[in-house]
Amino acid sequence: MSISLNSSVQYLKSIGPKKGELFSKIGINTVHDLLYFFPSRYLDRTTILDSSKVSNFVALGYKNEITIIGKVVETEEIRYGKKSIFKVSFKDEKGFFECVWFSGIKFFRNRFKVDDYYAISAKPVITKYGHLQFAHPDFDKLSSSESVDFRNTGKIIPFYRVPAELKKSNLGDLSFRKIISIAVTKCIDEISETLPVNIVVHNNLLDIKATIKNKHFPETIALLDRANYRLKFEELFYIESLIALKKNKQKKRNGFSYKVNIPLVKKFLQSLSFSLTNAQLKALHDIRLDLESSTPMNRLLQGDVGSGKTIVALISLLIVVSNNKQAAFMAPTEILAIQHFNNLKEMLADFPIKVELLLGGQKAKEKNAAYSKMEDSISAIYVGTHALIEDRARFSNLGLAIIDEQHKFGVAQRSSLITKSYAPDVLVMTATPIPRTLTMTLYGDLDITIIDEMPKNRIPIKTYLRSDSKLDKIYKFVIDSIHKGLQAFIVYPLVEESDKLDLKAAEQYFADLSNTVFSKQRVGLIHGKMKWDEKREAMEKFAEKEFDLLISTTVIEVGIDIPNANIMVINDAHRFGLSQLHQLRGRIGRGKEQGHCILVTSEAFAKKQFDASFNFDFLSPAQIQKNKTIIRLNSLVNYSSGFKLAEIDMKLRGPGDIYGLKQSGLPDFKYANLIEDQDILLIAKDAAFSLIDSDPSLTKNENKIIRDNIRNFYKSNLHYSNIA
Repeated sequence: MSISLNSSVQYLKSIGPKKGELFSKIGINTVHDLLYFFPSRYLDRTTILDSSKVSNFVALGYKNEITIIGKVVETEEIRYGKKSIFKVSFKDEKGFFECVWFSGIKFFRNRFKVDDYYAISAKPVITKYGHLQFAHPDFDKLSSSESVDFRNTGKIIPFYRVPAELKKSNLGDLSFRKIISIAVTKCIDEISETLPVNIVVHNNLLDIKATIKNKHFPETIALLDRANYRLKFEELFYIESLIALKKNKQKKRNGFSYKVNIPLVKKFLQSLSFSLTNAQLKALHDIRLDLESSTPMNRLLQGDVGSGKTIVALISLLIVVSNNKQAAFMAPTEILAIQHFNNLKEMLADFPIKVELLLGGQKAKEKNAAYSKMEDSISAIYVGTHALIEDRARFSNLGLAIIDEQHKFGVAQRSSLITKSYAPDVLVMTATPIPRTLTMTLYGDLDITIIDEMPKNRIPIKTYLRSDSKLDKIYKFVIDSIHKGLQAFIVYPLVEESDKLDLKAAEQYFADLSNTVFSKQRVGLIHGKMKWDEKREAMEKFAEKEFDLLISTTVIEVGIDIPNANIMVINDAHRFGLSQLHQLRGRIGRGKEQGHCILVTSEAFAKKQFDASFNFDFLSPAQIQKNKTIIRLNSLVNYSSGFKLAEIDMKLRGPGDIYGLKQSGLPDFKYANLIEDQDILLIAKDAAFSLIDSDPSLTKNENKIIRDNIRNFYKSNLHYSNIA
């Protein structure tokens, strides 16, 4: 039968119905699916040396990894005592070489057969007998024809990450390459272009057929690079097109235009015990222009921990509620919501603004009272957690939705709040600084304001890395600081002991420490499993200096502000993420005294401290991969800027782990890397935004491709097209 793109893969030679079922299990159902299952790596002739050249290089002191191709001529298992060595002898055109393995011998004995061809990659050595040898090398099996082609034409050979299900059916690298080759030969001409011709031409991209062909069987490394560029560009282009469509849709919506009560705002500013920084004033100016416009605000307010985002948010709330509208202020934790509520109540005590609290753990009577006011159009600031997005939360006049620490919420949760009203103004805030590439992708539809200035007289926190063998000295430092009138946090990773993780638990250590080393101090405890009123009581007692020391889990990570708390001890610091450590550190040093953050870890990590000249930018990818934990801890010691730490964190962990790409409403990235492909992202963004600006409804004939692809492949993402 004739094979087409939509044909089942079972009809390709060497597959059949049974293997077709295995292909289906890994998501490959049709020939089209197979054509987009790309190689994971390649063998390039320009990196290949023969045995004679390798021997000469080793004699000159060469110690780096090389790749060499040879035919198996002999296999041998050598026993000495209870141990064995497995040796395979190879031959190429210029001589002989050998590979040895000291473990896993049964596997290798069954793998290597005489006359088979292999590409071998490892560091070469010359044995005392003068043999060229590779110990425990990486290897790839080649067909004899591939070996000849490689030698004569310099062919680039692709290697695929063949899933285990297929390997069990005896479908290995050679068979997989043959199947892909048949699919490309028979069906490549059926592939339709997926980008408008003008976009392809203007950006000097390979067409889609050449891209797929050279991604599987590249004619040259240059063409492989162009194929990779095309795939990355296209992926980023479509994502940026979604963002551009979202932004364009928001521009068309009509919201409420607020009149700023200047005397009221001035009176509030005069009531503060401090002056706003220039960065805060600029942020307020941006927000004021948004609120005065009939186009709904859709703004991201970024600022490092302690930069003063909350006061900017409060003034925004003041403006909206003074216009007889309702405002929602959603926080990710009950502790933070309680703190916001208390601060707002205190700071607005002399102003005609109501403040209501809504928490999941509240008594039904209190929640129902707040929900009733909400439904009765009572203008107020409604502060809360997820309780603000429950079905009972029916805002009748919501004008402004502020989402604090927005990365802690999923896109559906943010949607639930924003859609409580038609076209409310939206301000999302984060104290986790976001690198530029992430801002352009996750938040490209938002207007962005950055508070890049800390309050005056803020003393930078000193951070130390210490081993747990120094705990006695650390505790003495804490006690001495308490005697001077200061307060301290001691943070542990878990609430309860775990059988799997050997961690210090807050409850256990509260009992131990309060009865031993801190028996003369007033010690409090707070953790996530406490009821909300217990958390509030613990934080209020700490704020009112009824506790000298608060033992805590990461429940205090976001937003907690205790000006007199200047000491933080973080136990098992190596088990925390970099962003989390920075957030925790931001809980101290908010007063007039010097703040001290002590990272307590094992001796193995503590002894590997970098000096003051440490510069993350000078580290190689290999150094980063090998020393992630050490780099994370030392970065916190050496850098205070959240933006610098965010860049480091993204390189250490990748963007998805930090910023929750899966929660963002965006698809996963298959080809592009937001860390490495910033230049491509900028070009793709410009192309996408220009196209949407000129054709916002995608009605032009040449843009039908984009419209169809968005409908077919990004349908679920369009559901969140109005969400920050």
